Amino acid sequence: MFEDISPEVGEIDEAAVDEAMASSPDDLMALLGDMVQATDEELRRKAKELAARLVLDRARIGQPGGRGTARMRRVPADYGGDIDLDASMDAIIEARAGGRDASLDEIWARDWARTDLAICVVLDTSGSMSGDRLTASALSAAACAWRAPGELSVLQFAKEVTVIRPIEGGKSSGALVGEVLGLRGHGVTGLAGALKAAADELGRARASRRVVLLLSDCRATDDEDPIPFAKRIDELLILTPDDDTEAAEELAAEANGKWRYLPGPTAAPQLINDLLG
Repeated sequence: MFEDISPEVGEIDEAAVDEAMASSPDDLMALLGDMVQATDEELRRKAKELAARLVLDRARIGQPGGRGTARMRRVPADYGGDIDLDASMDAIIEARAGGRDASLDEIWARDWARTDLAICVVLDTSGSMSGDRLTASALSAAACAWRAPGELSVLQFAKEVTVIRPIEGGKSSGALVGEVLGLRGHGVTGLAGALKAAADELGRARASRRVVLLLSDCRATDDEDPIPFAKRIDELLILTPDDDTEAAEELAAEANGKWRYLPGPTAAPQLINDLLG
């Protein structure tokens, strides 16, 4: 397939890409995942641009409506928030005319309504992080960005945890996908620290439903037991790209979570929809 996609050094044949996407999308996504790490700088740049576009397009497929964005609401001032002077002016004037200060229950404020869903995506970047696992991670992040655009966090972990996007946001879906596609795998699997960091991220969320989506084989290779940290998570969902699913099953059972086997990158958006319900 590589010879069809890149017939000349540093070039990508878009027609061949379209044909491969129609006939063998998982093979194509895996190939692009390898190509974004190519030694040829021009090929690497073009492959990353193409992979990012295909990831974003694929992540939109089958997405449900009603995405959980935060909304402003009007609330009594004793609920908190910022004073809404326009809505409160009549009450303030009336109180002043009566020689008193307006009480909090007469004044309106503006506050952010609780969003429907907050997701922390946790990407295992220990060991091999290329090909199908790399594009599966990018697709998972993009699909979750569609489901929880207002409150989405993305973490990567091996021995240490790195925040790619904090729960407060600040990074577009395109930039997020591009950064995930640039990840490299190395080191041990510090799963306990990753789950603790995910819980900390979601602790700052405003949503009533808080979900950790873990993309990993769940086989911790450091000395810390991840199960106590998994049990602290409100809702743990696991996508495991490994045929040996025993560790993922055990972790999900201990944390009262859910897991699915991820057979290929392009299955990620639909599996995430199924897990979220």
